[in-house]
Amino acid sequence: MNAASFSFIFMGVLLNAAAQLLLKAGTNAVGHFEFSAANIIPVSTKLAFEPHILGGVACYVVSLVVWVMGLSRIDVSIAYPMLSIGYVLNALAAWYLFGESLSAQKLVGIGFIVAGVYLVARS
Repeated sequence: MNAASFSFIFMGVLLNAAAQLLLKAGTNAVGHFEFSAANIIPVSTKLAFEPHILGGVACYVVSLVVWVMGLSRIDVSIAYPMLSIGYVLNALAAWYLFGESLSAQKLVGIGFIVAGVYLVARS
């Protein structure tokens, strides 16, 4: 895998991770909600115009384009496992940005993910 190919894949992973974090920030801003027949329109409208959610959707769209460009250069059997890097990034960012827990068990799991991605990338 050359640097340019890796850049497309890694940018896709970063954009995907950013999308998840923005969606979480958007749902935090909107607050807890229930979908029911009575409130589906107001809740949907609130979600549709929440800036963080719009940013998350934009990141997903750009991520898709970048990911397709990466897949045109790298085997899917190598590229797809790279998405696991997003789990690591999101766990660390959620701890830092949202105060979510980062237990020893999660850290061990993150270590396994990093090791697995390394092994796949080296194959």
